[in-house]
Amino acid sequence: MSKFLTNAAVIDFDSEVKHAYQGMGNLRNCVTIRTGVTGESYKFTRMGSGIANQKASQADVTPMDIEHARQTAILSNWNAPEYTDIFDAAEVNFDEKTELAQTIAKALSRREDQLIIAAMDSVTYVNSSPTIDQGTSVALGTAFNVAALRKASSVLSDKGVPESDRYIAYTAADRESLMGEEEATSSDYNTVKALVNGDIDSFVGFKFKLIETREEGGLPANTVFAWHKAAVGYAVGIDMKTTVDWIAQKTSWLCNGMLKSGAVAREGRGIVKLTTA
Repeated sequence: MSKFLTNAAVIDFDSEVKHAYQGMGNLRNCVTIRTGVTGESYKFTRMGSGIANQKASQADVTPMDIEHARQTAILSNWNAPEYTDIFDAAEVNFDEKTELAQTIAKALSRREDQLIIAAMDSVTYVNSSPTIDQGTSVALGTAFNVAALRKASSVLSDKGVPESDRYIAYTAADRESLMGEEEATSSDYNTVKALVNGDIDSFVGFKFKLIETREEGGLPANTVFAWHKAAVGYAVGIDMKTTVDWIAQKTSWLCNGMLKSGAVAREGRGIVKLTTA
């Protein structure tokens, strides 16, 4: 096999991976993202709330003394490499190139998801009255159901969490349980025709994100997370990029996808951990 590869082939492969990567990311767009980060960490700034105070005539204003806090996302380095002989000097085998691009993109997007899941799982959860850095834990005592959704929605609303940009991360078993309830699948309750589509896109103000069984870990056992987009931060130092290098010792091309990123819970009270039976 020739060790020469056209620059056009490398650029085309990079474009293929990036296209697949952007199309299959599951949780990336469900959190607050900061790109172009320099260094090994990034500090997300959280501005506290303030209370308006009445001003007396001719008196000086009284500052609200809003507190600022910072949550640090530690960036880590990730690779998705594979040796391959699909390239030669004249052309690229497009079928195999596409398959490899999909494999690299899926591996990196699953790793992104796992970083975000780990950040949510690292929060300290309490049953009631959480602080700003604590999340709310709800033990369902049953399989995942509509009542659990209403509870998660109520908890977030009571904490002043905005009604928009709310998400649910759940498993296939959780979806099966939820779709067994008429309230979730009937058009009398839900405009999303779940029985026709075979899926639930949004319900009770949440957008649903399915996390399948994964070697990376996936969701913790018997756990469903409900959260607001601003409650979790995802910092990216090196966004997904590819390299294609000739390795003489292997007489093969090494195709690699790389990522440098990290996630952190910015505001624990914007996350609810639902434990199923």
